Amino acid sequence: MTDDHATVTGAGTERDWGEMAEPGTLRFERLLPGPLERVWAYLTESDKRGRWLAAGPMEPRAGAEFELRFHHAGLSPNKVPTPERFRRYEDGVSTRHRVIRAEPPHLLVISWGGGNGEEPSEVSFELAAVGERVRLVLTHRRLAGLRETVDVAGGWHAHLAILAENLAGRIPPSFWILHEGAEAEYARRFGAR
Repeated sequence: MTDDHATVTGAGTERDWGEMAEPGTLRFERLLPGPLERVWAYLTESDKRGRWLAAGPMEPRAGAEFELRFHHAGLSPNKVPTPERFRRYEDGVSTRHRVIRAEPPHLLVISWGGGNGEEPSEVSFELAAVGERVRLVLTHRRLAGLRETVDVAGGWHAHLAILAENLAGRIPPSFWILHEGAEAEYARRFGAR
């Protein structure tokens, strides 16, 4: 894999790619700079989560409802134009979620999406200490179909690359560059082309 490919996709090695564990389920695994409590803070504290995913206060306890405010262009000082198909989100978008399960600092399960008569999907974040590093396993379940699975895979791939850069103290590349490159690769890997 070339350095340019890694920059465009946020993937350094083959293990950085998520997998479709079964239809409608994505699984990503990352080994991140620790300690465990620091990575947990990046999942649950608005100011830290807002640097790689979306801001919004959250109480990490089962049943707690919360709002995430996404502003993808603000995740990196490296600015590129928002792709045309995402322009409606250019100024940010807010979504509602619910904590399904929380076992600090090892497990967080939240609802994702839904509305308009659709059932939400579910995202779990599992953390485990591995020496001075932290293994993060992110699993997104109950995705509606292949097109949604590819889009969501590209999004999580980009967000996780930005999380890793933040935890390592580096400036992340543009979310949109990461997303576009990763989404194209997931479409190829999952046979959606």
